[in-house]
Amino acid sequence: MTIALNNISPKPKSRTSKKRIGRGNASGHGTFCCRGKKGQRSRSGGKSGLKLRGLKKAVKAFPKFSKLKSSPNMPVVSLGNIEDKFKDGDIVTPQDMVKAGLLKSFKKGVKILSSPNSPKKIGLKKKLTIKAYAFSAKAIEEIEEAKGKIIIL
Repeated sequence: MTIALNNISPKPKSRTSKKRIGRGNASGHGTFCCRGKKGQRSRSGGKSGLKLRGLKKAVKAFPKFSKLKSSPNMPVVSLGNIEDKFKDGDIVTPQDMVKAGLLKSFKKGVKILSSPNSPKKIGLKKKLTIKAYAFSAKAIEEIEEAKGKIIIL
């Protein structure tokens, strides 16, 4: 089929007319015209002159709140749980922790904490090589006492 002036048409929805609000109740957008009753936002020219609503402007206005943390805390895994799931001499990576069910994901990183102070578990007993994004000071001591290795990613 050849293209001619009688068989071409514009793209769908490219020729729709602008929504005309405030032209009476019959228009479907009468009375308050989707703007509410009173105030600056209800009147003409009100929306363009307004400040953006939201936290960004509030943070600048109140410096006390500008020191909010930019990212949430890393998920943590205790050495006791790692010791239960892995064998002696294993290399433990965040991917392995997800497979073992210790983490849901490691997109935000992983922090290793020392094993809980209970009568059953006193320190790490297995020699493990652990790769993680952060370690607590006690966790580093426990891993080194068990003659394991620490690799910070």
